[in-house]
Amino acid sequence: MSHDLHRSLDAVWRIESARIIGAVARLVRDVGLAEELAQDALVAALEHWPAAGLPDNPAAWLMTTARNRALDHLRQQALHLRKQEELGADADARGDHVVPDFSDTLDERDTIGDDLLRLVFTACHPVLSKEAQVALTLRLLAGLSTTEIARAFLLPEPTIAQRIVRAKRTLTAARVPFEVPQGEALKARLASVLEVVYLVFNEGYAATAGGDWMRPALCEEALRLGRVLAQLAPDEPEVHGLVALMEIQASRTKARIDKGGRPILLLEQDRGRWDRLLIGRGLAALERAAALGGERGPYELQAAIAACHARALSAEQTDWVQIVALYDALAQRQPSPVVELNRAVAVGMAFGPEAALPLVDTLAAEAPMDRYHLLHAVRADLLAKLERPDEARAAFERAAALTHNQRERELLLARARATLN
Repeated sequence: MSHDLHRSLDAVWRIESARIIGAVARLVRDVGLAEELAQDALVAALEHWPAAGLPDNPAAWLMTTARNRALDHLRQQALHLRKQEELGADADARGDHVVPDFSDTLDERDTIGDDLLRLVFTACHPVLSKEAQVALTLRLLAGLSTTEIARAFLLPEPTIAQRIVRAKRTLTAARVPFEVPQGEALKARLASVLEVVYLVFNEGYAATAGGDWMRPALCEEALRLGRVLAQLAPDEPEVHGLVALMEIQASRTKARIDKGGRPILLLEQDRGRWDRLLIGRGLAALERAAALGGERGPYELQAAIAACHARALSAEQTDWVQIVALYDALAQRQPSPVVELNRAVAVGMAFGPEAALPLVDTLAAEAPMDRYHLLHAVRADLLAKLERPDEARAAFERAAALTHNQRERELLLARARATLN
């Protein structure tokens, strides 16, 4: 297979794999089996496309092939069942056996939600641990490899692989239905679903690995799922908080890269290119969350932080003191080293780098965070502002060595070189 054809197949698979797996899962009612059948279609493409060439519609080719594999599997199951029945009693005594009609299964008309939403709720079933839910959803919905998921969570690859395999086996053994739950069952699984939808959004917003800074299709899919969830659970403030957060962050998409696909950091972005429609939608969702009352949850607080940036007409007008206060509240509701790192950035902007550096150094003493490239990037930026260029350059280079995104690595190395000037 030529390099260009292989890249095309990889790109199509990244974008379409979740839809293919979801469509097949609706047929076979088994997420693990659905992924296997979808992978069979991918293997078929690797075998056929080099000789036949790239199809006019590669996504449709993969979808059709995967669904045909699923129908073959269902027919084989039906045939096997018929043979078992014939062994137990004379078939003529029961009447003719008929292979099931699969036409209803192929009906494309969806009720509330769709295959992707069903896929999320299935992967977030309570029979799985939270860690397994996250790993499986990133594999199925975001199309991440086991290696990429392991990198994202700073865990060994075999650990993630085992989680995914066990999760699929558990769902199969428990006969978890491929559906969007209703009523109390929906509420019970909503928190997990919101978490993984946001993880998918984040993978699109800042890709873990590869040659692209962003994967906009994932952001769009996560946003669409969030909007559907807001319709399913209109009285849940955190659903609206998550939608608000994603809408506002997505508004920056066009300003986050230059014409060459290189990253542009938040404070350097042309805010005139931010999508005011998405900002408006986000602020409206944030108001809906606030109107429902109660203590603000993590997504609502993060959306409020994003709103502070969105309301500032320039980077200089950003209310960093307010952002620090919001991070204080977020740290109480959802304590984590990453939240503390983001708070340290805000502290540096509000009160100066000398106030923030000790906070970052404390976090760097923790083993997992020492392998987190953004910690070293933040530390490098603070050191540069404190006019400690040698240390700043070393920290930028450390951050570049830890990231697996090509565009981000280039940016960090360029910033390391800039400390020499």
